[in-house]
Amino acid sequence: MSGWGRTAPSAAELVRPSSPEQVQALLETARSSAHAVVARGLGRSYGDAAQSAGGTVVDTTALCGVLDSDLTSGWARVGAGTSLDALMRSLVPKGWWVPVTPGTRHVTVGGAIAADIHGKNHHRDGSWCEHVSSIVLATPSGTVEVSPERDPELFWATSGGMGLTGIVLEATVRLTAIETSYVLVDTERATDLEDCMARMTARDHEYRYSVAWIDCLARGRKLGRAVLTRADHARQGDLPDRGARASRSHSAGRRGSNPLHFEPKVLFDIPFTPPGGLLNPLTVAAFNEAWFRRAPRSRQGQRTTLSSYFHPLDALGSWNRLYGPRGFVQYQFVVPFGAEAALRRVLERLSEKRVASFLAVLKRFGEADPGPMSFPSAGWTLALDMPAGSYGLGSLLDELDSVVVDAGGRVYLAKDSRLRPELLAAMYPRLEEWRAVRARVDPEGVLVSDLARRVGLVEQQGVSRKAVSRRRPRARKVVGAR
Repeated sequence: MSGWGRTAPSAAELVRPSSPEQVQALLETARSSAHAVVARGLGRSYGDAAQSAGGTVVDTTALCGVLDSDLTSGWARVGAGTSLDALMRSLVPKGWWVPVTPGTRHVTVGGAIAADIHGKNHHRDGSWCEHVSSIVLATPSGTVEVSPERDPELFWATSGGMGLTGIVLEATVRLTAIETSYVLVDTERATDLEDCMARMTARDHEYRYSVAWIDCLARGRKLGRAVLTRADHARQGDLPDRGARASRSHSAGRRGSNPLHFEPKVLFDIPFTPPGGLLNPLTVAAFNEAWFRRAPRSRQGQRTTLSSYFHPLDALGSWNRLYGPRGFVQYQFVVPFGAEAALRRVLERLSEKRVASFLAVLKRFGEADPGPMSFPSAGWTLALDMPAGSYGLGSLLDELDSVVVDAGGRVYLAKDSRLRPELLAAMYPRLEEWRAVRARVDPEGVLVSDLARRVGLVEQQGVSRKAVSRRRPRARKVVGAR
């Protein structure tokens, strides 16, 4: 198994329980046999968070479906293996939207909790777990229901805890009411990084959703030039009447008859992995130039479907194959407000090294939630996708880690595949607080992932080092030689 970045695969036994009772029995057996276990949803963590070399990986996708709901007050109790895609397809036609979504619909509710996912609305609505009322959690010590009021320490340790405090079985989530399956998008171009940040600082509070695409290969006065898009949910009165819409296209006429129509599709599936990959400095530079020029200097109120605005890459199936057989690394970090010089330094180094990042996305975070291992905190977050194996990438990312740490920031563990363990405590200063809660529910250290071993989140318990090395195939290098 590997993550979405397709780097550092490892071997483990994969099991797919069909009931909460089977999950709990599996954990009890693992506890008695000192066998490492970790949960896995749809495998969209970019690195090795849902792998456990030499242990057992629990596929939770059979624990799915809406178990209960109240669509008058706006909440749903769902199985942890339910994908956001399935949840949206069920809820949007009924006038409800998920409170937070990342850049893909293909993550599970359990994974959303483990990574405490964030989206374009963090500055307004916070992260996923701030909208969770309760969690049913299978731990090696037993199954418990936790909430911000009932065992808040375990609830918040689980939020962003990367699946290392238990296996989520179900969760109750508060929803967002909507009138249509569209958003109204305002778009504008920013000439450089400072211009982009100034625009976001001045007006992000006026919008529910905000994100900026950054040209990380631009240099000089164009460094950090950006296309900024901000949006709010469209109301029924924002849509044209059915007749006007039908006169433009037959498909639009069908949607016009139902303002909550929601049926996102995969337009094209990448059928194979190109031997050398298709994304390199030349192709990415050409794409960046075309994308920036194509964007309007300023456009107000463009009507766009939910899927087009929130999940554009989902229309391209298996898009991770574009990076070639060596895969790719996603590097996402946050630095606090006031540390904008660190953000600029990161972009300067990326531009100087000509690192090809097809995806470079800047957002503003609001205040952090109480989770000691939750990634979002007030400040600027930048996410970058880079081909693995690029020459010198390892040393460059180590350098950027130092810039981030010195600025008081951190990297996102759900996307990490190469962080040095000595930096973990500096990035997550409440690490020991989290470890204490984990030790309470998993004293034998059963819940272990490749990520946890690699960055030192947990002590090397459960499966012995000898067993891991015996059963794990050699992993491909994630980044270039130093």
